[in-house]
Amino acid sequence: MTGLPRPAEDLLRELAPQVLGALVRRYGAFDACEDAVQEALLAAALQWPGAGVPENPRGWLLTVASRRLVDQVRSETARRRREDALALATPQSALLGHAADTRPDADRDDSLALLFLCCHPALSAPSRIALTLRAVGGLSTAQIAAAFLVPEATMAQRISRAKQTVKGLGLGPAPEGAERAERLAEVRQVLYLVFNEGYTASGGDGLTAPELATEAIRLTRLLHRLVPEDAETAGLLALMLLTDARRPARTGPGGELVPLADQDRRRWDARLVAEGVELISRTLPRGRVGPYQLQAAIAAVHDEAGSTEDTDWPQILALYELLERFGPNPVVTLNRAVAVAEVHGPAAGLELLATLDGDKGVARNHRLLATRAHLLELLGDRPGAVEAYREAARRTTSAPERRHLTERARRWEATR
Repeated sequence: MTGLPRPAEDLLRELAPQVLGALVRRYGAFDACEDAVQEALLAAALQWPGAGVPENPRGWLLTVASRRLVDQVRSETARRRREDALALATPQSALLGHAADTRPDADRDDSLALLFLCCHPALSAPSRIALTLRAVGGLSTAQIAAAFLVPEATMAQRISRAKQTVKGLGLGPAPEGAERAERLAEVRQVLYLVFNEGYTASGGDGLTAPELATEAIRLTRLLHRLVPEDAETAGLLALMLLTDARRPARTGPGGELVPLADQDRRRWDARLVAEGVELISRTLPRGRVGPYQLQAAIAAVHDEAGSTEDTDWPQILALYELLERFGPNPVVTLNRAVAVAEVHGPAAGLELLATLDGDKGVARNHRLLATRAHLLELLGDRPGAVEAYREAARRTTSAPERRHLTERARRWEATR
């Protein structure tokens, strides 16, 4: 979208899922509709800088995308019957010019239904993430591949397979009742995974992938706007805002990892902290509390503290205990062990960590080893801390984390 002023570029990103949702609802053929929308966005990027943003930009994009879709169908003689049906369903104004689509349903926002479709249970978790970022987020295949450190061809195949899977599903109305709650949970999970990958990249030379975290927040804002009554969606957005607020302080001048306890809290984004605290403070009293709301409350306690020493660790421990009631979760137990160590001492934290040694999902994970090393350090067991730090460094796939853990081991070994 080079050449467009930032407000117009943001407008295109906001409108893209709405236009795609409208096309899929009308015509089906998810993959062809997605291609048509991409062509319409390119046409806008080329024409709007000179001609100006149309009075009805959404209608303009919908008309152009519809025309591109018809052109695609016409070019495929093997799909002549589909062409005839589509041509009958498309007004001549869409075929002959770029006047804005003025049909009664042109202003209907299908963004929520599109999110449900991209996060359909028939897709694997990686496919849901890839398709959501491509179709709803508007990221290019190359951008998504780079963020997840896979070859572009691999990501293209993943997205292509996902499109084929959802091709026959159609874009029905957003579900209601229990099905709606279940599908919303799937959408939130996808957005949470995208954010986590952006905030702490699972591999590569960079600690973070800011474009993914930013996109996850944008899409969660969209979801919150579509379902403002859903407390867990509000909690997820608050969690992202409160966590991302710390990102400027998470790395030093050379890109090295800076732990929370050592961060310069003056570098935290005060605007995001204030927004996140206000959102979770408004959401928690409204009704049934869920995991994202509790995690956001924990993040708020951290963000409102002036230092690690000033942190209300008993409150954080109580929140983690509530969080664990939603089901066994080794990551939550891992974090609760840190809070236990702050409240009851490192020996108590290590005792809780020992309960995870038999969990195959985390027993050999570098985060368990890094947490054990930290608690051994607090206990004064330097040889044990050095060994745990070194083993954690060997197991992580993140270069910044490996350097940080190796440096911690070196530092403690030097003080023997």
